[in-house]
Amino acid sequence: MEQPFRMNNNGQISIVLNAQKRNAATKELPKSPPTEVKPKPTDHEALKEIEDELGTLVGMDEMKRMIKEIYAWIYVNKKREEKGLKAGRQALHMMFKGNPGTGKTTVARLIGKLFLKMNVLSKGHLIEAERADLVGEYIGHTAQKTRDLVKKALGGILFIDEAYSLGRGGEKDFGKEAIDTLVKHMEDKQHEFILILAGYSREMDYFLSLNPGLHSRFPLVVDFPDYTIDQLMDIGRRMLDEREYTLSHEAERKLREHLAWVKSSLGPTGFSNGRYIRNIIEKSIRAQAMRLLLDNQFERHELVTLRSNDLILNEG
Repeated sequence: MEQPFRMNNNGQISIVLNAQKRNAATKELPKSPPTEVKPKPTDHEALKEIEDELGTLVGMDEMKRMIKEIYAWIYVNKKREEKGLKAGRQALHMMFKGNPGTGKTTVARLIGKLFLKMNVLSKGHLIEAERADLVGEYIGHTAQKTRDLVKKALGGILFIDEAYSLGRGGEKDFGKEAIDTLVKHMEDKQHEFILILAGYSREMDYFLSLNPGLHSRFPLVVDFPDYTIDQLMDIGRRMLDEREYTLSHEAERKLREHLAWVKSSLGPTGFSNGRYIRNIIEKSIRAQAMRLLLDNQFERHELVTLRSNDLILNEG
């Protein structure tokens, strides 16, 4: 990263006389009033801010690497333009593959903020949509609904979760019309908005096969792996720290054992990852509040501690 320029001290020249006669010969000049020096913003301030936010997220190593690569590519292209070199503009439409609760929507919001700071997007907002927001009830209705959504997303990101559902109805389903309309707008307005399609990995691969023009229009494909037990526990601790709570040793052991059991029982597509741990934390905090109210215990240690009998672990 470039070092900031250092300025001379107000352009003044210091004159040093003979050390023996310094006191007699030097005359103290009137001091000029101090000038306020404003710090120069660093070139990579946008990336640093996003990295700070990414640092709060558990895991997602591939996605974090991808965001840095996109930043570097855009930044270097701007430098090429300054030197009179060719700087191509690449479409930044993306596909997020992963199971529920792996952070896809959270990352989409962060990308919007980053691209806004870098002037890639003019607004950086996120429009979330699903099949019902795109597919109409009669011929022509779907194309209009899809166009309206794209219009709302201009300057930002259109995020379509469970995008594969658009292709489930077969040839006569209006979902195919939505896909065709999206493909057209991805080409016509490719630098005016970013389309992010999200969903299960296997279903998204099938979805890409439905339209020959889809695959080539998504240069950025990111896999969001399921969280490990350690990562889920880390997510839970961060949620508790933010709310000023902590788990007792027994509660922590009980939660870890439960996560291992439910993760293996529900399978990869049935387990909601970060969403699951968040629901446990929120329900357990409410259960702790009810326990303290009934026991009339409001000491500080009790207020911040979730015990094993506070944990609500029956959610599937």
